[in-house]
Amino acid sequence: MYTDSAYWHNQLQPINLKTHPLFVTSCGTYHLINTPKFSTHRPEGRIDYQILYVASGRTSFYIDGVEQTIPAGNMIIYRPGEEQQYSYYGVDHPEVYWLHFTGGNVHNLLRKYGITDKMHIIRTGISLEYKRIFLQIIQELKLCRVDYESLAVNYFEQLLVLIHRQLEQTPREKSQFLIQEIDSAIRFFHENYHTPISIEEYASSHHMSVSWFIRSFKEYTGSTPTQYILSLRISNAQTLLGSTNYNITEIAEIVGYDNPLYFSRLFRKQSGMSPSEFRNRLRAENITVS
Repeated sequence: MYTDSAYWHNQLQPINLKTHPLFVTSCGTYHLINTPKFSTHRPEGRIDYQILYVASGRTSFYIDGVEQTIPAGNMIIYRPGEEQQYSYYGVDHPEVYWLHFTGGNVHNLLRKYGITDKMHIIRTGISLEYKRIFLQIIQELKLCRVDYESLAVNYFEQLLVLIHRQLEQTPREKSQFLIQEIDSAIRFFHENYHTPISIEEYASSHHMSVSWFIRSFKEYTGSTPTQYILSLRISNAQTLLGSTNYNITEIAEIVGYDNPLYFSRLFRKQSGMSPSEFRNRLRAENITVS
């Protein structure tokens, strides 16, 4: 299991800070690779808030005492005093980012960004931007440079804005059929993103029109199937660049591209830099992408 985390002033205990409207106390990530299972259970919850983002794979969360399998593209929020129980299984290849926060105005801020009082599961879709924000917060809490607390809060508010935008464009009501079909497609893409995938063939094999599938998938996740698969490939390429010594050609092949030049062009378009530049930046800043 790969882990990376950072805590305000290395304070491992929960903090309930009311002197700031919003304050980030810790942030981290888990990525199960060889570990069969990792579980957390806090019967009494915590005194602060927690938000978790399932970036890839799937996880098992207990919400209001009921176990639910949560696939990638979702965030979970726990409020102070709520029981927290969740498990990650290695066979599901989960990659999860988490953040604890507190403050005197958290309740109103969550409402402002569309996170209602009873909401626990937030369907956000997959985005490299989410990962970037979590990694930036981890870095700020580790380096403790001037005004880092303010910048960590600023990054977190960026995340809340992105969540709000996704919530606003997602249909409020979805049929059970649509939910099952799109969840099935998401699982298929996560398991097969490194192989050639024809959206037309997938839709046809599941007795759906291509246009309906693409439209419904975008409504449900915030991106088209092709964009979703691309995000999975680039996200996993970033992980490999930060955690292995594979060369660019090898990484391109692992995530599904026979042509390393084409892969590099796509990577630059999505990440703003070439794979080599991305790896060098991580090494210079001593960051490992999970």
